[in-house]
Amino acid sequence: MSFSNDMDDEYEKLFRRLNPPRVVIDNESCKNATVIRVDSANKHGILLDVVQILTDLDLIITKAYISSDGGWFMDVFNVTDQDGNKITDEPILDYIQKSLGPESCFTSSMGSVGFKPSVDHTVIELTGSDRPGLLSEVCAVLTHLKCNVVSAEVWTHNTRAAAVMQVTEEETGSAISDTERLAGIKELLRNVLSGSNRSRGAKTVVSHEAIHTDRRLHQMMFAARDYERSGGDSVDGCLGEKQRPDVSVVNWYDKDYSVVTIRSKDRPKLLFDTVCTLTDMEYVVFHANIDAEGPEAYQEYYIRHVDGSPVKSDAERQRVIQCLEAAIERRVSEGLKLELCTTDRVGLLSDVTRIFRENSLTVTRAEVTTRGGKALNTFYVREASGCPVDAKTIDAIRQVIGQTILKVKGRPDDSKQASQESPTRFLFGGLFKSRSFVNFGLVRSYS
Repeated sequence: MSFSNDMDDEYEKLFRRLNPPRVVIDNESCKNATVIRVDSANKHGILLDVVQILTDLDLIITKAYISSDGGWFMDVFNVTDQDGNKITDEPILDYIQKSLGPESCFTSSMGSVGFKPSVDHTVIELTGSDRPGLLSEVCAVLTHLKCNVVSAEVWTHNTRAAAVMQVTEEETGSAISDTERLAGIKELLRNVLSGSNRSRGAKTVVSHEAIHTDRRLHQMMFAARDYERSGGDSVDGCLGEKQRPDVSVVNWYDKDYSVVTIRSKDRPKLLFDTVCTLTDMEYVVFHANIDAEGPEAYQEYYIRHVDGSPVKSDAERQRVIQCLEAAIERRVSEGLKLELCTTDRVGLLSDVTRIFRENSLTVTRAEVTTRGGKALNTFYVREASGCPVDAKTIDAIRQVIGQTILKVKGRPDDSKQASQESPTRFLFGGLFKSRSFVNFGLVRSYS
């Protein structure tokens, strides 16, 4: 078996050397977008690799045509920048050429997380049941353990929560290397994630490997089965019936394809989220047509499982539909957007989430970054009941944190249109009053 795998790897390398990827970037043929054409030897996961590179550059994919029958992969992408303009920045164009062209390695990002030496940071992955105050508790534990959060991304969906955090030692500013200390951090965080509910497995992973955060969050949510919906998950008491993507899966028997069509509101990274999920579910995209030039996005995929078969049963079809719905919904920016910019310090995230908690706000999503000693954090918040945030609550929070430090993007009333989830879905950093601060007591007892 090992000999066979080695031969396959050598054949793939030889085929690639004889048929290097070709990239053409065209700013002339389309008046409102840059056209990127990619031709390459085909392999499972290559579409995700290409989409991931374009998405990580914050490019907007307005149209895409994909064909990968046989041993060759041919894609055309119409892309713009965040302002809807063509891509003319030479460093970005050069990066695309190097990342997708003959110099690229197209190494698939499907590997699992493990331990690799790093002097920069330690990666902590958290998954578990969502509940009020969870992010605040996690941040309090990390501060208590003298860990500084330099970056983090937090998703919550359908009563599940997942986070990828990069932390450093408070004293040294480097990765945590002591294995006993790492084991202790894992155990404390697992206890916080578990809380009093042991029915859903809480999971904590600590590593030093460089990972793709968005990819890992999708994998973690998928493993937590966030696509399984509870009975009361379709209606929100404050906001009415929840709008979901329109996903259908039908078999084209003449060609042995399953045809997946998706209609949903367009948003950044939508194509990445969809392709990532199909890839992780081990489906191969042979053809696709993407149109996202208007407010609504249309996606059409012709797929087979890696074993060569189309969708075989109604149960499998329903699972594909549910997983794609979940993939699209996970990143929906619900609630009121708050941006925090201030000098970074240990415990900052703990203090901010505590203030949100004390004002009965829940964080539906969070992005935490640190650049040049500055903390640049984005939070999407709403009332723990699921209702829009009251303007007086935001004013009170800004008085405490600082008017110039915490800024509101959009009016509080706008969050009613953006929010789509059920009040049963709690989030990291939610209401804490009913818990009588019991979990902060647990921090001391755990240590």
